[in-house]
Parts: sequence; C-alpha cells; structure tokens
Amino acid sequence: MISTCRLAPLRLVPKLTEAIWGGDALVTRFGKAGDPHATIGESWECYDANRLTGGAFEGRTLAEVRGELGPALMGPIDAAAAFPVLTKFIDARAALSVQVHPDDAYAQRVEGQPNGKTECWYILDADPGAELVLGWTRDTDREEYERRAGDGTLGEILRRVPVQRGDAFYLPAGTLHAIGAGIRVFETQQTSDLTYRIFDWNRVDAHGKPRELHVKKAGDVLDYRATDAGAVRQLRFSDGGVDRTLLIADRRFLVEFLIVSPRGERIASDGRPLTITLLSNPCALRAAGEPAEIAPYSSVVTPADAEFVDFEPNDGGVDALVVRPQPDLERARSAALASGLDAMQVDDFFGQFA
Repeated sequence: MISTCRLAPLRLVPKLTEAIWGGDALVTRFGKAGDPHATIGESWECYDANRLTGGAFEGRTLAEVRGELGPALMGPIDAAAAFPVLTKFIDARAALSVQVHPDDAYAQRVEGQPNGKTECWYILDADPGAELVLGWTRDTDREEYERRAGDGTLGEILRRVPVQRGDAFYLPAGTLHAIGAGIRVFETQQTSDLTYRIFDWNRVDAHGKPRELHVKKAGDVLDYRATDAGAVRQLRFSDGGVDRTLLIADRRFLVEFLIVSPRGERIASDGRPLTITLLSNPCALRAAGEPAEIAPYSSVVTPADAEFVDFEPNDGGVDALVVRPQPDLERARSAALASGLDAMQVDDFFGQFA
C-alpha cells in the first residue's frame, strides 16, 4: 500500500536551457534560478528527467518515481514509458526558427523514437504587434517549398497571426510554425524533442556557424494545405464552484486554465497524474497527506491515486494551468454540458481537435 506522504504533490525542479533567441524574462520576471545575463529560452517545468524537491522523493527524478510508484502515479498510463507530456515556459526575445514536428508514425519509422510531437501554446504575454508564424497563406507543395527554402523566398508564403495575452494555439504534428519575437508562452507537448528546422533567419551561433537545418525531413512531414487556423475558441464554465476554461482538448493532453477563489477549490484527478503550474500568488496544494507549498510559476505533478487535488491559497485567489495527460475527454465534455453550456457550443470546442 502506498503511504499518503508518497501521494503528496511532487514538486519539480525546472531545467533551464539557453537559446540563441532567448532573453532574461524567465529569471527576472518568472523567478527562475538562473543567470539574468544569459539568453535563457526555456524552462522545462514537467519532464521525465526533472528532479524533485522536498517530500519523500527529494533529489529523485520523475522517471525514478514513475518506475517506483507505477500505477499509483500514472493510473492507466503506461508507467514503463516516459512521462507522456512535457511542459515549458518559453521566452522568445527573438523569433524562433521556422520549423515543423513529425507525427508518431514518422518518428517511429525514421527516427526510431516512440512518438512525434503535437503541441500547444498558451500566451502568457506578448509585446505590441507580436506575431506567430502558423501555416501557409495558400496551398503549396513540396516542389515549391524546397525551391523557396533554397532561394530564400519562403517568407513570402508564411502565414502570420497576431497574438495577445490569454490566446491558446493548437499545433498538430505537421503544422509549419514559429514563435515570433516578444512572446512568452506556456507550452504543452508530447514528450519528444524532434524538431525539423527549415529557416533560422540567417542567424549564427557564438562560433559564427548557422544552426543545422532539416529541409528534407521537414518536407516529408509538412502539411502543405493553406490554413485559416488562429487562436482556439476556448470553453469556460463553472464545475462544482471551480472556474474552468478548457484551452486544448487533444487525445494526448487536455490543458485548462483555472481561476481559484481565495477560499480554495477542489478538482478531480480523473485517475490521471496532473501537472499543475501556478501563474499567480503562492498556494498550498494537497493531494493526500501533507500539502506542498508552491510558488508562482512553479510546477507539480499529482499522483493518479489521489482522487482529488485541493487548492489552499495563502493570500488571495490563484490562477493555474492544469494539464491532464491522455485525458478522459468524455468526462470533460460531460462536465461542460452539466454546467449548462449549449451542446452546440461544447461540440464546436471539441471539434477543433478532431
């Protein structure tokens, strides 16, 4: 039997990574422990190799605890495989490369990896006029893509989308994309680092060398159809007193934004491990046994065997992002319908991810 102290929220130590396009916001604004003079691009919040701090598993990795607790942590999700989602904060002081990710079948066949990468972004904030690259302005094909990638005219058919705080974007594998300059995002993705860069804005690294491009592999996996996709139409409702906004409802992960009142709230785990990231104010989180004190812009994983997670704010209300890997989408749909939302509105939201 798993003791309650081992079912407490698992506090994660983030992994910071420098990037040619990064800035200082993750340290100076988000409170990460790093060099404010470095160009830090990402903070990997929930990752299989993240170490834990505090509690019964101090210093262990999430992977090690996954192997020890098995279904108590993972529920119906394969405990022998890597934790299925990776969440990040991203600070794009400059634009990221124009890129694409493969799907699971291509990753398995060509790269020998278990999955590709479908991902999504929640915009934390953005400078005035900031934009994403998201798909093509018109239908194209591999021949035109390779020609334009070679002669430097690819930008003429890249589709640019303005962004603002609170927007969410869904990027299935095969979607051409780039985060533009002046944008801070929370990213949720399949656990994979397979990225095929197509164009990197003619940048060079500290040694004067350009980063590697992957034009041919990208050509294998790109969706060449024009798109009008923009920010996701979100679904907001009250569920047992909890203010929930569903952002993304993919079969790989469900991402939602919670507004927790100062009195505190309770959410169901649905028998899954949850990743919870606070966006405002400190808060204690209790899954079973002792609560874990969490600072803003910090993350935890709660074990699947904990039926509920309680938010116990220390000072005022709390905003949080909750990610449910391999979610029960029918349960989420039922909760939205039970709140009184119109069925057509609910179907419209979930239909965006079909």
